[in-house]
Amino acid sequence: SGWNACSSCHGDASTSRRFLILPSLLSGRVYVVDTAKDPRAPALHKVVQAEDIAEKTGLGFPHTSHCLATGDIMISCLGDKEGNAAGNGFLLLDSEFNVKGRWEKPGHSPLFGYDFWYQPRHKTMISSSWGAPAAFRTGFDLQHVQDGLYGRHLHVYDWPGGELKQTLDLGSTGLLPLEVRFLHDPSKDTGYVGCALTSNMVRFFKTADGSWSHEVAISIEPLKVRNWMLPEMPGLITDFVISLDDRYLYLVNWLHGDIRQYNIEDPAKPVLAGQVYVGGLLQKGSDVVYVTDDDKEEQYAVPQVKGHRLRGGPQMIQLSLDGKRV
Repeated sequence: SGWNACSSCHGDASTSRRFLILPSLLSGRVYVVDTAKDPRAPALHKVVQAEDIAEKTGLGFPHTSHCLATGDIMISCLGDKEGNAAGNGFLLLDSEFNVKGRWEKPGHSPLFGYDFWYQPRHKTMISSSWGAPAAFRTGFDLQHVQDGLYGRHLHVYDWPGGELKQTLDLGSTGLLPLEVRFLHDPSKDTGYVGCALTSNMVRFFKTADGSWSHEVAISIEPLKVRNWMLPEMPGLITDFVISLDDRYLYLVNWLHGDIRQYNIEDPAKPVLAGQVYVGGLLQKGSDVVYVTDDDKEEQYAVPQVKGHRLRGGPQMIQLSLDGKRV
């Protein structure tokens, strides 16, 4: 989800953060919700139909939404209406939420789609790559990774021109790169992407010659487990956020069940600063256990909230503006 206006529109008195943009991955629709007319009862303002999007752009499976300084809305789409990754790209809606077209230039679509983030001062947008909708919409199958139906690349675009300048192959350490974030400081030319399946945080950065490179900055080791589908369990990083002062990075391990805080004052050398378990498959009372180096079976203690046991695992994360609440 996203908004019709954000920091990209700073200084434009004609815009306001009024409409919530809700791309719907499987139906292909984009819902626009008015939150200002009655803040206590948000109302549906408009539905952009999947058929309209497909007819005018060939795109389907909308996912990530960002507002642009022009007033347009840009949405990553993960495939065509049939679920083929080859049809993916970036949808543009105008300020009235009409289909405007594609953002990227013809022939410059990414290999796979998912998230994207732009850093205007460096005239760069970087997008990540999940996989083909035809594969993931029926449930995750590890064989599909080996079949090449999931991504391991970052795509570097000219901003706002829409020309694909570079493709970074993250290799076997960067499988399923999902959420991507630049540092908040608009002058900085570095950021991170969370690679879910390999549970690595990869840092991307501009080099001296103006091209972009990458390196593994944080690695979450898989745990040896029993009573699970595989002998080892990855952390499965599904989301992360960076504090507004660019001092800390917070990530979630969906399967392991922990939230981690890293000091990133040196972006190339994150330092673990905090960790708390709030769920996951390895909590006390679960059938699944992890095995220590000396072959002991262990589980993590998870706190209760008002007498209620926390269930599931941490999957998405948000940080308060003051950086004090996750």
